[in-house]
Amino acid sequence: MRNGLASKDDNSAYQNQYSGTAVGRAMSHKAFDIEKRSFEIIESEIGKHEYNENEWVIVRRVIHATADFDFADKQKIIFHKKAIDSAFNALRESCTIVTDVDMVLAAISKKSIIDLGLKAVCYISDPTVAEQARILGKTRSETAMRRAAKDMDGGIIAIGNAPTALYEVISMVREGITKPALVVGMPVGFVSAAESKEELAKMHNLAFITNVGRKGGSPTVSSIINAIMLLYQSKKSST
Repeated sequence: MRNGLASKDDNSAYQNQYSGTAVGRAMSHKAFDIEKRSFEIIESEIGKHEYNENEWVIVRRVIHATADFDFADKQKIIFHKKAIDSAFNALRESCTIVTDVDMVLAAISKKSIIDLGLKAVCYISDPTVAEQARILGKTRSETAMRRAAKDMDGGIIAIGNAPTALYEVISMVREGITKPALVVGMPVGFVSAAESKEELAKMHNLAFITNVGRKGGSPTVSSIINAIMLLYQSKKSST
């Protein structure tokens, strides 16, 4: 072991439960072992928590992406009881992942998308969306969600920045316009971010993952999507 990292001959460096392998994820063994050590540090510092095994895999990756233990504490992540099962079913059906902004889309693992035969889209930068938003007096985020209605059906929605996007998705579901398999709603900010999450948490017939408070953002939501895909792949390979 050198510099706190495992040597090439240390097999533990190549296997990380629910994270696949270095080769399988197209990572260097050094990078993979840094991730493994990070998870070990998180485990040692977090102590006891209230999450089940699958939920913790996801929360731990959020903490890894943000270095923010608050996501397991005051601004904790909340899981609908069917969130993970619903996500797995969607992945099994080669679903579409819809994001609110390009930054979330950019941070989702392209390798996992390809390996699972998925599609990922974001319409926030579509010129027609911008024009329609101007005409309707809405935000681009709201309009982009309406544009993605068909993609959302049976799909996974990842919202990390715009509370207006989350409110729009909630309205679309209530109107019967779309029926997503899972909504990961964790917009960040001071205006309506916490309130939009509270509204999502009231959707008992919609599978969701959200959190308490103002925190969230692109790294948080993309890490949740990446964790779900890795978790699904690990479960699939073990059966």
